Amino acid sequence: MRRGLEELASGRETPEAMLVAMAAPRLRALGIDVPGVRVERPSHRLYDLLAAEHADAAHGRYNALVGRIVSFARAAEHAHAS
Repeated sequence: MRRGLEELASGRETPEAMLVAMAAPRLRALGIDVPGVRVERPSHRLYDLLAAEHADAAHGRYNALVGRIVSFARAAEHAHAS
């Protein structure tokens, strides 16, 4: 998460940055300061980056990363509600 925030802020297109960009509205709603960098179709860009690096494993890696950010957001929402 921290790496994604840093890389997004610096304008780097990395899997971590694209993952944070995808989840930006939900993260901002939790009070997390997500850089206002505009990324066109971050979910597609994430998949493209993973496919370039991992070829046949891209789909599984994509699903795992999305699952992790969703899990993080749910845990943060639960902590915020308590």
